[in-house]
Amino acid sequence: MAAPMQTQVCSSFRRSAGRAQLRGTRTTGRALLTTSSGVTGLDRALGGGLAVGSLLLIEEDQTDSYSRLLLQYFLAEGVVCRHQLYLASARDHPDDIIQNLPLPILDDDVTPKLGEPLPPPDAQPPDPMKIAWRYQNLPKVQTEPASSFRFGHYYDLSKRMDPQLLQATQFHTFYLPEETEEQSSSLGPYSGLLQSIQTVIRKEGFDGSSSQGKVRNVLRLGLHSLGSALWGDDVCLTESPAHSYALTTFLYALRALLRSSLSVAVVTVPAHLIQSKSVLGRMVKLSDAVVALESFCSSERETSTVYREYHGLFHIRQVPHLNCLVCEVPDNKDLVFKLKRKQFSIEKLHLPPDLSETVSRVSKSKVECASGCGSAPSGHVQLDF
Repeated sequence: MAAPMQTQVCSSFRRSAGRAQLRGTRTTGRALLTTSSGVTGLDRALGGGLAVGSLLLIEEDQTDSYSRLLLQYFLAEGVVCRHQLYLASARDHPDDIIQNLPLPILDDDVTPKLGEPLPPPDAQPPDPMKIAWRYQNLPKVQTEPASSFRFGHYYDLSKRMDPQLLQATQFHTFYLPEETEEQSSSLGPYSGLLQSIQTVIRKEGFDGSSSQGKVRNVLRLGLHSLGSALWGDDVCLTESPAHSYALTTFLYALRALLRSSLSVAVVTVPAHLIQSKSVLGRMVKLSDAVVALESFCSSERETSTVYREYHGLFHIRQVPHLNCLVCEVPDNKDLVFKLKRKQFSIEKLHLPPDLSETVSRVSKSKVECASGCGSAPSGHVQLDF
């Protein structure tokens, strides 16, 4: 009797060898590579951070002080994570903005010291704990992607960043008064800016064209106050601007560059000065996430007892919907921001307990009933808890 033949079942499943985690990034449940914006409250409002390859649009406040601070937080986080930075501005020189970055509060066991070489992305952190000899030769179980940097840091606004830490970071700057590029018909004043970004992405290999022999890294782009008159744009001057499609065309091309590279961009615009609502609406649609800062400066809310502990409202215009059919809805949209001497924070709006109208009305009605009906002795009123 012939022996039964053994059949082998073939499967297309292949065990993944794992990809090295990039510095200052983590992978979310939707297989998105995200990085921190530098502000913990902003990361929480956006669903865990900024996705690599996405565009965040920030509508500036009237004084451009808090939105500029968010941009500095974004750049400072890139310095700590050793990402490459690209900064473009038309008003302040990029070098002045970089020199005023806040000082990070670092841990010696998390961030390497200045002058020391960076560890490889797949390096194991040191384990000082001693175990029994019988377990020393067993393979280690790794529950999280190995990374030498934690996700997100804190900063001290009262101090400036160490110059040695800035020298260890590679910067790319674009200052409009120093550029002499010719303007194209479709992009207007933003043609030179787009060409400069394309050159940096291709030259540094962020699009994967020259990744051999180079350590994979993330490029952070900070574009300050696009759409203002200093950029040569007239969207803030009239309701029918001559370059009505220049800024939106630039955002469309920039978003295409981000999708095909290891880059993330933060763009600030003076939305309160843009005359055409249709232009502002197209800018929102061409962005992945949109937030707005409403400052209480020179407004009635500045002296209100409800907002006495805060400096403005933080609005979430649009949340990213990447790798999903339905975008994540924030738990609470009533967000505010406050600026302390050393910290900028985004928090939930909490009303003070002494402004509860329901309790005051009930207490008042009970007092009137007790005094009018005579059911309670004079001078004694039941307490309302």
